[in-house]
Amino acid sequence: MAVLAVAAASLPAQPARPAPPPQSQQQAAGAPGSYELGPGDEIVVRGIEIPEIADKPVRLDTSGYLSLPMIGRMRASGLTVPELESALAARLKAFLVRPEVSVAITEFRSQPVSVLGAVRTPGVYQLHGNKTLIEVLSLAGGPDPNTAGPTVNISRQLSYGRIPLASARDDPAGQFSIADVDLKAVLDATDPGANIVLQPHDIITVPKAEVVYVIGQVQKPGGFVLENRKGMSVLEALSRAGGIAGVAAPQHSRILRQRQDRSEREEIAVDVRRMLAGSVPDAMLLPNDILFVPTSAPKHAALRAVEAAIQLGTGVVIWRR
Repeated sequence: MAVLAVAAASLPAQPARPAPPPQSQQQAAGAPGSYELGPGDEIVVRGIEIPEIADKPVRLDTSGYLSLPMIGRMRASGLTVPELESALAARLKAFLVRPEVSVAITEFRSQPVSVLGAVRTPGVYQLHGNKTLIEVLSLAGGPDPNTAGPTVNISRQLSYGRIPLASARDDPAGQFSIADVDLKAVLDATDPGANIVLQPHDIITVPKAEVVYVIGQVQKPGGFVLENRKGMSVLEALSRAGGIAGVAAPQHSRILRQRQDRSEREEIAVDVRRMLAGSVPDAMLLPNDILFVPTSAPKHAALRAVEAAIQLGTGVVIWRR
C-alpha cells in the first residue's frame, strides 16, 4: 500500500523520483496535448509508488467518468491529458506527499466523424486533436476523382454550435447545422476560410457528380462526369467517348432525356453528322441525359440494342418505353 501522508516535518528527506514521461512521449502514445478526453476513450495511468493503479487500462464510461483505486470515480471527459494528470495528482495528495502521475491514451473512441459518399475509403474516423475538413477528407483517401461532385456537405449537431460558414443553415427539425462547401475553392486555396475545424460527430458527405452518358456506335461508351458544370455539349461528350465507331448512322442520333414527371424519357433528334461538319449548332446535354448513336440497322433492332447496352453499361435500366 502507498505510504500515507503525514506532517512534512516528521518525514525523512524523500529520495529523488524519476520525472513523468515528457509530453512528446505522451503524444506518441496517444494524442496531442490539446485533445479532450471523452466517453469511450481508453487510458493507462502510471503512478510512481502507486502499484494499485499502475499500467491498468481504464475506459471512460458513457458519461465520461473513470474509476480508479484510491481515487474513486471522477469525471475525465472534457479534460486534456495534462489536465487529467493534474486532477489525479490532486486527489492522490490525500495519500502521498508528492504524487507523480502520467496518463497515456491507448484508444480513441470519443470524437468520431463520419465521411460518406464519393471518397476512396468512406467510414468513421476519430479526431485526434483539431482536424480541418481537408485533413479529415485526406484520412478517407480524398474525393474519388471519377465520381465526386464539386461540393461537400457538412452536418453538425447544434449542441456543438453552428457551422461557422455563410452558407450554414439549420435543418427543419432544429437539431443540426448544415452547410455546403465548394470543394474546388478549398483545394485551390481561393476560399481557405471554408476549410473549417471539424467537431465530434460531424457528418461529411461528398455527393456524386452529375453524369451524362454516351452509348451506341462509339469507341468508349459510358458515363462522363460534368464536374462543376451544368451540362456538356454533344460534341464534347462524343469526343470523350472516342468518336464514332463501326457502322453508325450519326445523322439519326438521339438524346434521351428524363421527363419532369420521371415517367419515361423523351427522344430529341440530333444530327451528329451535320454537327461534326459544322453545318448545324452543337447541342447541350443536361445531367443524366443519354446520347445514343445508332447503327444503320432498322430502328426496332437499334432500340433493342440500346436497351441492352444501357443495362450492361450502367447496371440499371435508364431507357424506358
